Amino acid sequence: MGSISHMKLRRAPLKTTGAIDHLEYVDVTPIIGREYPTAKLKDMLNAPNADDQIRDLAITICERGVVFFRAPQDDLTVEEQKKITYLLGKLTGRPEDHGLHVHPLYNDPNNIPMADGTTDENIYVINSEAMKKLYATMKNRPNSSSEPRDLGREWHSDCLFEECPADFSFLRMQDTPPSGGDTLWVSGYELYDRLSPPFAAFLETLTATCAQPVFKSASEAGGYELMSPRGSPLNFGDKFAPVHPVIRTNPVTGWKSLFAGVGLHVTRINDVYNYEDQMIRDYVLRLITRNHDCVARMHWTKQACAIWSNSCTLHAATSAPSDASSLAAPL
Repeated sequence: MGSISHMKLRRAPLKTTGAIDHLEYVDVTPIIGREYPTAKLKDMLNAPNADDQIRDLAITICERGVVFFRAPQDDLTVEEQKKITYLLGKLTGRPEDHGLHVHPLYNDPNNIPMADGTTDENIYVINSEAMKKLYATMKNRPNSSSEPRDLGREWHSDCLFEECPADFSFLRMQDTPPSGGDTLWVSGYELYDRLSPPFAAFLETLTATCAQPVFKSASEAGGYELMSPRGSPLNFGDKFAPVHPVIRTNPVTGWKSLFAGVGLHVTRINDVYNYEDQMIRDYVLRLITRNHDCVARMHWTKQACAIWSNSCTLHAATSAPSDASSLAAPL
C-alpha cells in the first residue's frame, strides 16, 4: 500500500520513533484503519514524551488513514481534544500561521451547543436533525421521502471547499443511536494503486473544482454572517470554489492518494468534456463500491473517537436517528 511519489518532495517523509509502540492495537483491515482498544488520549497528552507520542500518532494516522480509540474518552476535555488536533498538524509540519478550522456556518442559530450548553468555533456538533436544517438550501441532496437517496455522493474529505482543507479531523461520539450511524473511510492510497499506470498518470494532470455554494445560501437565508478567516489566512470570503488536484501526495508519508476525484464537494473535473468529467467521477465511485477491502467501518460506541487524515481518505456517514450527536474538530 502506498505508491511513492516520483516528484521531488519538499522534505523527506516522516518516520515513527516507536513512542507509541507500547499501545495495544489491531489493524482494522490489512489496507486501512487501526484500532486502539484500551489507549487513553489524555494519557498520551500528559506523558513526559507527549510530543513524540502525538507526532508518532499523526504519522500512524497518515499511514493507516484512520485510527479508532475504542475505550471511552470521557475524561478528555474539549480543550484537550482541540490541543491534540492542533498538535497533530504542528508536529508534522503544517504552516505556523495555520490552526484549527472554523466552520463557515458557526454563527447559525441552529447550531447545537455542546453538552455543557456552550459553543466553540473550532468544534462542530453533528446531529442529523440539525444537519437537515443547516443544509436545507443545498441543491441535489434529495430527501428520502421524495426519491431514493444516492449515498454514493456522500463520500468526501473534510473542508475540501476551502483553499486550505483540513489535514486531520477528530470525531468523538457523545451519544450513540440505537442503530445506524456508522462511519466509513476508504483509502485514497489504495484507490490510486488500483488505477492502471496510464490512467493514473492522466489523472495526475487533472484538477477538480470543489464548490460548495450552500454556505453562502444558508447564511443569506438565515440572516447571519459567514465566519472568516477560517483557520488559515487562505480560507476567507464567501466564494467556496477552490481548485484541488485529483491526485495528491501526502507530505507526511510521501505516498500518492486519490484526493479530489469524487464526492459531496467535487463539482467538476476541470479541462475535460462534461461527459468525461462524469465518466471519471463515476469510475472513481465504482472503485470505492466494488472494492470493499479498501474500506474501514466504525460502529460507534459512546465516547469512542476516530482521528483521520483528510489527505489520504474519503469518508461517509450512514443514517442515524436524531438522538445521536458527536463532536468534530478539523485542522
